[in-house]
Amino acid sequence: MKFILLLTLSLSLFLQNLCQADQPAFAKTSQKAIDQGCNFLLKNQNSNGSWGSATKTKGLNIYAPIPGSHRAFRMAVSALSISALLKTKARCEDFKECINKGTNFLLQELPNLRRATPMAIYNIWSHAYGIQALCLLYSKTKDPKTKQQIHGVIQQQVNMLEKYESIDGGWGYYDFRALTKKPSGSSISFVNATGLVALKDAEKVGIEVPLKLVTRAISAIHRQKLPDYSYLYGEYLKYRPRRGINRPAGSLGRSHACNYALHIWEDPSIDTQVHLLCLDRLFARNGWLDVARKRPIPHESWFAVAGYFFYYGHMYASHCITTLPSQERQTYQIKMVDTLTPLQEKDGSWWDFPLYNYHKPYGTAMAILSLNSCLPALPKN
Repeated sequence: MKFILLLTLSLSLFLQNLCQADQPAFAKTSQKAIDQGCNFLLKNQNSNGSWGSATKTKGLNIYAPIPGSHRAFRMAVSALSISALLKTKARCEDFKECINKGTNFLLQELPNLRRATPMAIYNIWSHAYGIQALCLLYSKTKDPKTKQQIHGVIQQQVNMLEKYESIDGGWGYYDFRALTKKPSGSSISFVNATGLVALKDAEKVGIEVPLKLVTRAISAIHRQKLPDYSYLYGEYLKYRPRRGINRPAGSLGRSHACNYALHIWEDPSIDTQVHLLCLDRLFARNGWLDVARKRPIPHESWFAVAGYFFYYGHMYASHCITTLPSQERQTYQIKMVDTLTPLQEKDGSWWDFPLYNYHKPYGTAMAILSLNSCLPALPKN
């Protein structure tokens, strides 16, 4: 029996090494970076299964009324981390306990999350990324009872997105207007995109997604879409469309999220040519995003770019790359790998904005997801 097990293991390792040997150089580089990033997440998980904390403050901290804001930050960061590990290490025994602890944390804590105050609605990010993580978990779970539990939490999180929908359609993460029960704050283009991507994932696993919720968010994105496929930061800037933050360089971190969200909901305004246009723009003008990376004050860089758009923008750009025909796809995969891998820190992490102690987990998770999305031919772990 032991001989058969050893033989099976040896054959599995041989086939995996053979597949890796056939991978182009950029794929090997990417896989090495992914492995180092996953090891960082493994070592930096909190004892309760989450990632991140409210420590490491700086001179100017993002507005975060306690305790609700930090519950939302931690939940969103943990969901992203779980998604990254489920995508890349779901079959790896070394990560089994880590993934189980993280998913248990989400299942137990996510249903209890609400906005911190009528003004601070950071929980929107947690509901969206929580849905995506749980949809991945649902697709990988075989036990019927567990699948039913996961299904129920996903449905509840969709209900939360409906509850906190802006009166304008879509979502925002602040309400600076009337502080009403149904948020009166401005719809924000990239938040709408994040929510729509999550809702599409939920629909794929059989969740009933309200059509009105989707169509209102799509309409909100369209109202913020400019003719050059830049997107307003938020609808509140509709009378200042040529302000720096709304121009192509200022929109580099948002355009791909909005394009991808519209694409997966089969909006006819987005096709391959639009993706190619915006991807070329991203890599040709990447310096506008990179110069903001690691700056401690939001929107202090040129075109009002904030550091936290760097890995967010590249993650959704990587999703856009997956929609391209195979002939063009590898060209942009190589560009993505060449952009992200040199930025990996010595500890295996990536980060772009000092956000308490959440920045390394979310940056690392987004970079892992970006590299993994660009390398579909890599063997699944």
